[in-house]
Amino acid sequence: MRQALIIAASFVLMVPAFAQDDPDPELIALLRQAASEVDSFPDHFDAQVWLTDMSARLEPQVRDPAERIELLKRVHFEAKRAELPPELVLAVIDIESNFDRYAISVAGARGLMQVMPFWLDEIGRPDDNLMHIDTNLRLGCTILKYYMDMEKGDLIRALGRYNGSLGQRKYPNKVLDRLRLKWFRA
Repeated sequence: MRQALIIAASFVLMVPAFAQDDPDPELIALLRQAASEVDSFPDHFDAQVWLTDMSARLEPQVRDPAERIELLKRVHFEAKRAELPPELVLAVIDIESNFDRYAISVAGARGLMQVMPFWLDEIGRPDDNLMHIDTNLRLGCTILKYYMDMEKGDLIRALGRYNGSLGQRKYPNKVLDRLRLKWFRA
């Protein structure tokens, strides 16, 4: 995964045009499983170092230190659970919602990672709240990881799928720029 992140950060990947399909039954199954998993932060020392570094980067957008650390812990946890780099998830959130957990797009996407509400019906959890940070991160990370796997690590294509703009570079480039300039740890 780190190799894919490095390649993406240097903008080497190319994207052919491709139409997005209806929700994949395999993705729906993964989202159902993810919505019911619970685990703990694996390594406290590494988490402390990461939290200190990322907290300073997030401070302009989330002023309250306790809220900022709690959000970073949740992002780190869900990204690792989904086997994604936490910095990539932070870049996606930065672009998607500017860390506004109550954000709603013109298309109706909700929360930090701008998850579309239809996913809740698809996975049989219509009463879940996409403004709830844990729910939003769990589903958003699961969807992004699924698209990463579907695209065999091609981050440009995976981000395009995530945003519903597969084949266009504007959104993936925005996320990758934010990753490179703000969140990437060398």
